[in-house]
Amino acid sequence: MKKLFFVILCLSSLFLFAEDFSFSVKDNPNDNGSNLILQWTKPADFNGRISIKRTDDSGTVNISDLAKNYKLDYNLHPDKSYLYSFEAFSKDGKIMFDKKVEFKPVDNWFNAKKLPFLIILLLISGAIVYYIYSAKSGKELYIRKISGLESMDEAVGRATELGKPILFVPGINDIDDMQTIAGLTILGQLAQKSAEYGADLIVPVSKSMVLSTAREIVKESYLKAGHPDDYKEDSVFYLTDDQFGFVAGIDGIIVREKPAANFFLGAFYAESLILAETGFSSGAIQTAGTAMPSQLPFFVAACDYTLIGEELFAASAYLSRDPQQLGSLKGQDFGKALLAFILLTGVILEMLNIHFLKNLLIIK
Repeated sequence: MKKLFFVILCLSSLFLFAEDFSFSVKDNPNDNGSNLILQWTKPADFNGRISIKRTDDSGTVNISDLAKNYKLDYNLHPDKSYLYSFEAFSKDGKIMFDKKVEFKPVDNWFNAKKLPFLIILLLISGAIVYYIYSAKSGKELYIRKISGLESMDEAVGRATELGKPILFVPGINDIDDMQTIAGLTILGQLAQKSAEYGADLIVPVSKSMVLSTAREIVKESYLKAGHPDDYKEDSVFYLTDDQFGFVAGIDGIIVREKPAANFFLGAFYAESLILAETGFSSGAIQTAGTAMPSQLPFFVAACDYTLIGEELFAASAYLSRDPQQLGSLKGQDFGKALLAFILLTGVILEMLNIHFLKNLLIIK
């Protein structure tokens, strides 16, 4: 009778344990189908061992690190089906619970965690479209004055009055650098003004692709100004690819020709101070611009006007007043203001120990 009671008690305990165990597999949301979430429960007084195995067409793998009640299984493929075997063992090695679940990961096409960034993108894009439409409809869009670009007329006028040339250097990088492209855009406006005033233009370059592009830009600018016969092909010429050889050549031009105005607009490195100091010693009006933070102090110290950072990229819209470029520039300014507002709001909320905005924008 005692043996029968003991057997019934053991069976009842096993039954209770079995009811407390569970195992499930579900897809990890907002991913590319490479992760699955494994979850299980166990009795509070369970002190045995748990084993989880994953089986696919490449074989069976033991899932490790099961200290918690969940596990993220990663590096999976959304086109494969996986069979998970969950087993719970007592202290003496007997199976107390086992379950098999087959699951196939899902490749989610939309990551809901990035929804705030989509909203920000749509707001900025909408602002750009709105400002472009406003500019095309004739509405005057305010852009703060950039003194370095306002000085262009003064520099060209001075060169014409003194009968001296204008030197323009579009940096030392190739045409694939955005700073070079921005510099060449300004060159087009400067060349057109030079053609209108009858001032000579000197454009030394250090890359062959920049040479071809700069020549076409200057030639087209003279044509727009109505003085195609005044264009001189040798006004845009190649010096050398060598960094300091290029600088030495420009310094020689400055010393010999003594230009009335120097423009250094593009990508510059260690040669920036050498160029700016030589130009300063010649008495020329100097306008410089670059997006290289380490070189800006030298240009600020030695030049009359300096385009700092993205002022160089805004120059095209500023000079041409093209509606599309103006609208894009104003839309980007709206985006900067929006991001600054979000940043300031986030700082204030964090100081108040409110983490809503931080948690909203952090992708875990």
